[in-house]
Amino acid sequence: MSSVYDFTANTIDGQSIKLDAYKGKTLLIVNVASKCGFTPQYKGLEALYEKYKDQGLVILGFPCDQFGHQEPGDEKEIMEFCSLTYDVKFPMFAKIKVNGDDAHPLYKYLKSEEKGILGTTNIKWNFTKFLVDKTGKVLKRYGSIDTPDSIGKDIAPLLA
Repeated sequence: MSSVYDFTANTIDGQSIKLDAYKGKTLLIVNVASKCGFTPQYKGLEALYEKYKDQGLVILGFPCDQFGHQEPGDEKEIMEFCSLTYDVKFPMFAKIKVNGDDAHPLYKYLKSEEKGILGTTNIKWNFTKFLVDKTGKVLKRYGSIDTPDSIGKDIAPLLA
């Protein structure tokens, strides 16, 4: 696989989508959870999306329950929470695993392209973010503590 466009994922409402649908867009791919200390980042992610979506930014949210059982709901419950609590409008996907043998192939690829601190590959916690340019190349990995507001400076120069 040579870019994120080579992968397919299921949307939160069960539709299979090839990520090449986002060709030419700048992507921020995030593993999210509804009951995490970092959950308020949904607000910042939605603000980034609203600010830059017309310039080509798409945020892709991938719910994950691998960290402290912080995403216990099913897809319907997750979408309801995101809509009612944070008015999330960016694309959300079905719940996935980001670590281990059963990790989604997209996340296996992302982790191989941009390693974490000290060269680690595993995702450490929810709200790890990957910045992807318009060609599908993974540019940067951000940890959970990196807020959406703080990474906006890296996104703006990549936009149309």
